[in-house]
Amino acid sequence: MSTLPISSNFIRSIIDEDNQTGKWGGRVETRFPPEPNGYLHIGHAKSICLNFGLAKDYGGICHLRFDDTNPEKEAQEYVDAICDSVKWLGFDWGAHLYYASDYFEQLYEFAEYLIKQGKAYVDSLTADEIRQLRGTLNQPGKNSPYRDRTTEENLDLFRRMRAGEFPDGAHVLRAKIDMTSPNINMRDPVIYRIRHIHHHRTGDKWCIYPMYDFTHCISDALEHITHSLCTLEFEDHRSLYDWVLDQLDGQVPCHPQQIEFARLNLTYCVMSKRKLIELVEGHFVDGWDDPRMNTLAGVRRRGYTPESIRLFTERIGISKADSWIDMTVLEDCLRDDLNEHALRRIAVLKPLKLVIDNFPEDHEEECYAPNHPQKPEWGKRVLLLSKTVYIEQDDFMEVPSKGYFRLSPGAEVRLRYAYIVKCVSVVKNSQGEIEEIHCIYDPDTKSGTAGADSRKVKGNIHWLSAKHAQTAEIRIYDRLFSHPYPDAGDEDFKFHLNPYSKQTITAYLESSLFDAQPEQRFQFERHGYFVADCLDSKPGKPVFNRAVTLRDTWGKITKKV
Repeated sequence: MSTLPISSNFIRSIIDEDNQTGKWGGRVETRFPPEPNGYLHIGHAKSICLNFGLAKDYGGICHLRFDDTNPEKEAQEYVDAICDSVKWLGFDWGAHLYYASDYFEQLYEFAEYLIKQGKAYVDSLTADEIRQLRGTLNQPGKNSPYRDRTTEENLDLFRRMRAGEFPDGAHVLRAKIDMTSPNINMRDPVIYRIRHIHHHRTGDKWCIYPMYDFTHCISDALEHITHSLCTLEFEDHRSLYDWVLDQLDGQVPCHPQQIEFARLNLTYCVMSKRKLIELVEGHFVDGWDDPRMNTLAGVRRRGYTPESIRLFTERIGISKADSWIDMTVLEDCLRDDLNEHALRRIAVLKPLKLVIDNFPEDHEEECYAPNHPQKPEWGKRVLLLSKTVYIEQDDFMEVPSKGYFRLSPGAEVRLRYAYIVKCVSVVKNSQGEIEEIHCIYDPDTKSGTAGADSRKVKGNIHWLSAKHAQTAEIRIYDRLFSHPYPDAGDEDFKFHLNPYSKQTITAYLESSLFDAQPEQRFQFERHGYFVADCLDSKPGKPVFNRAVTLRDTWGKITKKV
C-alpha cells in the first residue's frame, strides 16, 4: 500500500498533546464501528481512513467493531460486505474484530447496576407518550409517572423483560438524568427496549436489546479505546457518552475521549443509508454494488482503486466544519491514479466503416502503439492495419463546422500510429445515412518511420482493423443523479435520478483486451478509463464498465452516448 504524506489536523493535535502529557501512556487505540444494516458508502471511507490511518501513524491499533444492536435491520450479508470493503481499502484489523453483541451480558449487568444506583428505571409509557413528555428545544420535558418506581420494582420488571414475559413496546429501560436538560439527549433517554427478533449472531437468546448511545460508550471502554472518533451529528450525544461512563466509574476499565469531525458530503450523491436502501429495494439500481451507487462495493465495481479513495480522503482533509465536496475532486483522484497505472488500449464505441481504397486487399501491416506514452519501459503492442477499419462516427463530418479538424470530404487526417488518409467519397443507404467512407492513404507517412512527419495534418484519430477487432459489451456509467444536491429541498430525491446514468452498448475492441482479468483497468484512448467488470467479465468474454472520462465532461453530457 502506497504511503501518502501525513497532513496535520485538529485530531492529530489532540493526540500529540495527549502523548506529551502522557494521558494514555502513549497509547493510540481507535475503532471503526459500523452498524451491519447496509453496505458502506464513500462517506464511511473517510472514517475508515481516519481511524485506521491514525492508528497506523501512531503505532497503535484500530478495531473493527460491529454495532449489532438492532437485529430487525441487520444481516450477515452486511457484515461480510463491510469486512470486504475495509480490506479492499487496504486496512487490516488483525485480531481486533469485535461485535457489540459480544458484550450483551456485560451491558445487561451494567444496566442492572444503574438501576441499583437509582440511575435507571423501567418506564411503561408508549413510545408516543414518551415523545410527548420529552419537550422541545424551547420547552423542558416532564417526568414519566413511572420515574419513581422503587429499585426492587425496576429490577423485577427489567429481569422479566429479559425473560420474555412482555410483548414489544410494553416497557423500556430509561436512564434517570434530567428531564429539564437543555440537551434533549439527556432527558431520560431509552437505553433498552424489547424486541422479540432473531439476532444474526446470538439467535433467540435475547429479547431485549441495548440502544446505541448506551452500548457504544461502554464498548469503547471495554476495548480500552483512547480516542473515539465520530461525525458531528453525535456532538450533542457526547454528554450522554460521558454521563454513562461517569456512572460506571470503577466498573469499566477507562473513559475514552469522544471527538467529533465533519462528515463527508459529496455532490450528486445521497449519503443516507435509508435512501440507499430505498434505491436498492425499489430497483432503481441493480443492487448495492451497482457501479452508479456511491457504496464502496459500487465504486469498486465502477473501477475506482483503493489508492484513489485514500488519496481522496487525504485531499479533503479533516475539519470541524460541515462542507460540500464536489464530485470532480473524487473523479480527479481516480484520473490521477489511473493515468499513472492504466495500460492504454483502443476501443471504437460508435463505429463507422472506413475503406482504404488503395490499400492491398489481403495485406496486413503491423503498426506499433505504446502501452503507456509516459512509460517507454512498458513497451509497445502491435495493431494490425487492413483495408477496412472502424473509426468513431464523431470523427467524420460530411459538412464540417468551423474548427473541425477530423475527417471530412477532401480532408486529411492521420490514423493514429499508422498513415495519413484522405477522404475521397461517402456511401449512404436509402435513408440517406452514411454507411461507409472511402479514403486513400499515403504510404510514405507511416508513423514512426523516417520522413513520416514531413507532411503535417491537424487531425489524429483512432481506429481498429475490421478484420481483427472483436465486439464486447460496454457499460457507460455516469452520475446517478442529475442534481448536485438530490436530497435537498422538498422534492423526492428520486426525482433527480439521471435517466442516462447507465447505457449499454456493443463496441469494437482491440484483440488484446479479450485477455483482460476481472478488475483490470485500462485507458481507452480518447474515451476514458474502463474496468473489466468484477462479476460479469471473464477472459475471452469481457464486459467493461466506464469508470471515469478523461476529463470532467459533466456539464456537456445532455444526451445518450
